[in-house]
Amino acid sequence: MKHISNQFRLTFLVLLISLTSKVQCATTIAQHKRKVPAAYGYILQPGDQAPIFSMTLTDGTKVSTNDWKGKVVMLQFTASWCGVCRREMPHIEKEIWEKHKDNPDFVLIGVDRDEPLNVVKRYASDMKITYPLGLDPGADIFGLFADKDAGVTRNVIIGKDGKIAYMTRLFKMDEFNQMKEVIDSLLKQ
Repeated sequence: MKHISNQFRLTFLVLLISLTSKVQCATTIAQHKRKVPAAYGYILQPGDQAPIFSMTLTDGTKVSTNDWKGKVVMLQFTASWCGVCRREMPHIEKEIWEKHKDNPDFVLIGVDRDEPLNVVKRYASDMKITYPLGLDPGADIFGLFADKDAGVTRNVIIGKDGKIAYMTRLFKMDEFNQMKEVIDSLLKQ
């Protein structure tokens, strides 16, 4: 009888820890799921379904949002002429890509706005980034998320459910750190 009681306690403890972890993940995501200010230039908000699109990566691979169903996706909108992007990219490489690149549930793609392939390849080389970059001729993909006249430096985090979970604008360390927390929480779900 005592054996059953101890086994019950252990099972209960494991379930409690698991439930607490899931509640903490949901709380972290909910805390950061704030309405994005109009000044950011986004046409979507956290909680909205992410648009469907496809693009070609610098290595010639064609990818689509359909390839990423059930995964946490980070889209980093960038351009070689963007000074703020250049400050942010080493942080993305080191603090996000290096940490999650081997996780099959995570996708990170830099979306280069309206630049030719040779410029984008040189940009990736100059910045020493190893995460994939996709081409966005005409800023058509950018325009699915933000006003085409808005500036680039921005990140969009999409949850496994295909909904936008978090959005950034420019490079502010507190917002960047919150974005990392959201990614970590989404990957635990």
